[in-house]
Amino acid sequence: MQLRMTNQREMILEELQKSKKHFTADELYTRVKKKMPRISLATVYRNLEILSEIGLIRKLEVSGRQKRFDWDTEEHDHIYCVQCHRVDNLELDKKNLGIEAPTSVDGYTITGYRLEFAGLCERCSKQQEERED
Repeated sequence: MQLRMTNQREMILEELQKSKKHFTADELYTRVKKKMPRISLATVYRNLEILSEIGLIRKLEVSGRQKRFDWDTEEHDHIYCVQCHRVDNLELDKKNLGIEAPTSVDGYTITGYRLEFAGLCERCSKQQEERED
């Protein structure tokens, strides 16, 4: 499939790559709308889906929360804050963790796996400590 790189798609990609954050579609819409006031939320959603389907970005579905989008398409894991829902990359050496993925489970052929960690980010940890003091 030949994908035409529209101005909207370029702007969405640029905002994701520039920030290096894992935005929701709503967050990205707010940023893109500042530069393209006529863009709609539906256009942002549609283009994020298209860009993730063709592999230019990754769609993250972290712990059943709102989908987030990642500019980094290389295989990596994530950690998210259970309080503010921030998502960050997590660099792990899975081999040193002693985790060996099976090649098949219940008739499935395993093609990959991800680890998902949850906790409190630094800001939320500080806020919690302040409340406890």
